[in-house]
Amino acid sequence: MKLLCYCYLLLLLLTAVAAYPDYADALSKSILFFEGQRSGYLPPDQRMIWRGDSGLNDGAPAGVDLVGGYYDAGDNVKFNFPMAYTITMLSWSVVEFGYCMPQAEFRNALVAIKWGTDYLLRTVSQPNRIFVQVGDPWSDHNCWERPEDMDTSRTVYAVDAPNPASDVAGETAAALAAASMAFRSSDPGYSYTLLQTATRVFQFADNYRGAYSDNSHIREGVCPFYCDFDGYQDELLWGAAWLRRATNNDAYLNYLHNNGKTLGADDNINEFGWDNKHAGLNVLVAKEALENNIDTLQTYRASAESFLCTLIPESSSYHIQFTPGGLIYRPGGSNLQHATSISFLLVLYANYLERSDQRINCGQAIVGPSRLRQIAQQQVNYILGQNPRGMSYMVGYSNVYPQHVHHRGSSIPSIHDHPQNIACKEGSIYFNSSNPNPNVLVGAVVGGPEEGDAYEDDRADFRKSEPTTYINAPFVGVLAYFASYPNAS
Repeated sequence: MKLLCYCYLLLLLLTAVAAYPDYADALSKSILFFEGQRSGYLPPDQRMIWRGDSGLNDGAPAGVDLVGGYYDAGDNVKFNFPMAYTITMLSWSVVEFGYCMPQAEFRNALVAIKWGTDYLLRTVSQPNRIFVQVGDPWSDHNCWERPEDMDTSRTVYAVDAPNPASDVAGETAAALAAASMAFRSSDPGYSYTLLQTATRVFQFADNYRGAYSDNSHIREGVCPFYCDFDGYQDELLWGAAWLRRATNNDAYLNYLHNNGKTLGADDNINEFGWDNKHAGLNVLVAKEALENNIDTLQTYRASAESFLCTLIPESSSYHIQFTPGGLIYRPGGSNLQHATSISFLLVLYANYLERSDQRINCGQAIVGPSRLRQIAQQQVNYILGQNPRGMSYMVGYSNVYPQHVHHRGSSIPSIHDHPQNIACKEGSIYFNSSNPNPNVLVGAVVGGPEEGDAYEDDRADFRKSEPTTYINAPFVGVLAYFASYPNAS
């Protein structure tokens, strides 16, 4: 009888283990995705081999080298606002969860970061000027062509002092500061360059306050795609918070305290993404409030925990919408950007609570680290296939995943298979094709399903089928954590 009970318990254990997705495989693929988004001269060790060199004259019209960086999504434009946020989140993933990554993936993650920071350094190489975008989105979006064939206008968008660009400059400062921490051990010289530049760029952001899309010559190129819809103030606090984290300089601590109210630190605290940094800002600053009990930062902690309580069903302040299948849902398209970024914050704050041996008071519920991780893990599992459709929303992961991804390079035969130029409108036959994309954009997480969990694998429905770098970037950290601690919740 004892033997039977033991065997039954062992079977239950094995079943539970088998029920977890392969987080390690998903982690590897989520980092690989960034190689499919590269612009510039591709290196000999490029693993996404269907891609080729592109954007090799970027910056030339302005007399500056702006080659490199990433295309944000399925088009061929380099939007620096979401790109800088992507690098901040990739760096934060390494800083917080690098210890969870296999050595090979840790190196790959650093390579992905450096591909972005090398480009960002070029965008701020001239005093009192920041380049904020390369490529005319209107002509680009009018074409369906591979990045290797681009013949659309590569307009260079720059902001010169005293005109404002606090949002892009603040986010760039955050990205460089966060990346300086990621490279501190492996490349201290590069880390120093990143941090020194971050300090200078933040000063530019703070000295000339305002949104970059308030400049008329910028607005026509960035709106409605990556306008600053939520104001520039959060990026100033976000940049200061990352410089505080990277330098431990009290000047940035004082900045956060003295400017928190005037810059709206406690406004719109339930959002986090490329445009609105509030929830991420509050979690980042709350780390120091929790660990060092700094009174001047307690309002940031309170805002962070207020946001997290909205995600807890047993909390009296619970109001975040979930789909019937359990996915965090916010209207507006590209919904999985919310699921991945919020999951990142949940796992991160759980770690902060655990290290400081604290809990969150959510009114009717006292919430500990395991509950936060449980909600995050449900989101991760949903994305990887444990959902009503049984579909992985990460391309190339499992046997069932989106085949008609809204992505120019993935949907058109590669230059290796079709070396002849495919012009602007000639790619339309591939856009309209019912065939699966010929090039698998491994690791790409698409926009995802609608509020009822429905998902049509339709290339034309970009709100659901288009991947973005800023969906993947926070997912890297979350996957790294669960790859090492699948039972943490």
